Amino acid sequence: MRITISGPPGSGKTTACSKLSEVLGLEAVVFGRIFRELAAEKQLTLSQLGAIAEQDPSIDNMIDDRILQMARTHPDLILESRLSAYMLTRNGIEAFKIHIDASPEVRMKRVGLREGETLEEATAATIDRQRSEAKRYKQWYDIDINDLSVYDLVLNTDDMDPDQVLAAILEGLDAWDAH
Repeated sequence: MRITISGPPGSGKTTACSKLSEVLGLEAVVFGRIFRELAAEKQLTLSQLGAIAEQDPSIDNMIDDRILQMARTHPDLILESRLSAYMLTRNGIEAFKIHIDASPEVRMKRVGLREGETLEEATAATIDRQRSEAKRYKQWYDIDINDLSVYDLVLNTDDMDPDQVLAAILEGLDAWDAH
């Protein structure tokens, strides 16, 4: 089965993806890593690459083409990216689509810990990144990233540890699979 996991930075989606991959024995592809690797290759920050991507749709197109190629060629796969649920929906590719979120306060603390930044640095970088992504997705795809109607399961992870998130996903997956 195909599964997509989406959500804003610091929501817990990558941790959930990793745990779900381990439990289900499915390959997990994390597209944020591709964007990070591309930024590192070009010796840019994520914000700098995001600003370039606002002017050059080829960066997002490359990532989105990979999402669709992976989804079409792998019926059993977990795709973690902001747009995977929208891309698969638009292309008629069936998947269980999960959106994971958390309050800005919780997300900024998580991002700061992960990136080794202060809360202020993490907040500034994350707000800039989210603004850039929302602009690009609307501009290039006419996608409102705040429209959650494409998702089968929406979770807020503020008060959940990773095992509770996994349990909620597995419960949602069982219900969806039974349809």
